[in-house]
Amino acid sequence: MIGTTLAEIRGHIESLASDDGEYYLVCARYGDRPVPASNLRFDTRATARAAAQATTQYRQALRRYDPQVPYYDIVACQAVSVRTRCVRIERLRCDSQSTYPEALAEPVVNRSPSVARELVEFCHRVAAAVFETLSEHGYDAVESAIMDAYFAHAEELSDPDRLCIRLLESMAVELADGLDPSEQVAFLSAAAERLEHGPGDATGSPTRSLGEQSVDESLSALRNAGLYRRSTRVIDAEAGERSAELVVEVSGYALRPSDGRLPLLPIALTVHRCDDAWIPTRVDASEDSVQIAFRPIEDSETLDHSGRVFAPEVC
Repeated sequence: MIGTTLAEIRGHIESLASDDGEYYLVCARYGDRPVPASNLRFDTRATARAAAQATTQYRQALRRYDPQVPYYDIVACQAVSVRTRCVRIERLRCDSQSTYPEALAEPVVNRSPSVARELVEFCHRVAAAVFETLSEHGYDAVESAIMDAYFAHAEELSDPDRLCIRLLESMAVELADGLDPSEQVAFLSAAAERLEHGPGDATGSPTRSLGEQSVDESLSALRNAGLYRRSTRVIDAEAGERSAELVVEVSGYALRPSDGRLPLLPIALTVHRCDDAWIPTRVDASEDSVQIAFRPIEDSETLDHSGRVFAPEVC
């Protein structure tokens, strides 16, 4: 028995991983690297098989909270010569003795042509990080509020992809309402540590961790995932040897304002992993874009400016 909670299953999968292993997991249908193994490598085919089965179990457990998590046909790729840019695919379909044979056989949820697959998978990555952190820290009331909001959206929306975006909006608002500013900052740091990067390239080269990315690289990754159309670093005010404030302008943001507040959950988690561990402190709106101001977590004034980290009011 490897555990039943998201954190326990993730811990088991990570215990199987190796820094320099030749095998990594992907979806055979789309090439996506599945949460929670998207950044991991494994030494042997047998270890990769065990990790694939545990990853399937993790994704089944995650569906208790996020029913639209895609069903993946998880396979292992063995990286060979980078020069030839070739991989050998080892099919890892669960056999008749597998605990979860039905999961790999079920169809992937139909995709809306207006919502990019990359954005949908990114939404589920964020949801996984948040639900793990809620469970570990015992925020049952916040978790229940998120699920209530999710099911309310599910009664109104028939498009599963748009539903996953609404889930992030609900998460941001409920985290902002259910946690005080200091709890929000602590939660942001804990969830950001769990957030996984997107897939690597077709060669299976190691995926660079979010913590090693610059703000500009992370903003570009979010744009490529379809979270918004464009982002620009507007202000990077220096205070001594480090930045006192970072202001980023975003247009075409996929998440909608709610009661005058902008859900910043996916941006906040991603940018927090960069450089000075940034915390969003305010949002200014213009006709077709928003400017998001961040301050470093080490700044003693950050908490005074933070208000609602995950869904600040739009000025």
